[in-house]
Amino acid sequence: MAAFNTLYFHKQMSNAKVGPVDYEPFFYPLDSVLSWNRMYGSHGLLQFQNVLPHASGREGMLAILKEITRSGLASFLAVIKFFGDVPSVGMMSFPAPGVMLALDFPIRKEVSFDLVDRLAQITVAHGGRMYSAKDARMTPEQFQTFYPQWQDFARYVDPGFDSAFWQRVTGRRPIDG
Repeated sequence: MAAFNTLYFHKQMSNAKVGPVDYEPFFYPLDSVLSWNRMYGSHGLLQFQNVLPHASGREGMLAILKEITRSGLASFLAVIKFFGDVPSVGMMSFPAPGVMLALDFPIRKEVSFDLVDRLAQITVAHGGRMYSAKDARMTPEQFQTFYPQWQDFARYVDPGFDSAFWQRVTGRRPIDG
């Protein structure tokens, strides 16, 4: 991973530009790395993404980084962003004021899944939320804590066309048809 990060850093520095750039390479830099997902091995990857409020962000991120270190796993991709205070217009929108962390982990038997479960617990403990669109492990209790407006949103969900995720986190069962 250190070798990849060093090469990628120097590649970016040699291509430094001042002025307008095309949006695709700017927003999707991994698309230029052929088969980047193979870095995670034959079992694939597990994504984790959360946001923690500004007030608990530093403490929460330190707890998350310590937990990752204890697990022995590493992420080839890490993204940290700071979200501002502009309220989102979406009923179930992920962004919230605070610090966002996104990580990809190689799947290593139970180590990866147990790690993401512990990271979710840390997120709950620090008043944050996880990104449901990248979910692989979110429990109903976590989802309903992260998105307390889910019941208001539920009335807009077509009962004949919903997802396994929605069924899992809300307890809904598909309509027999």
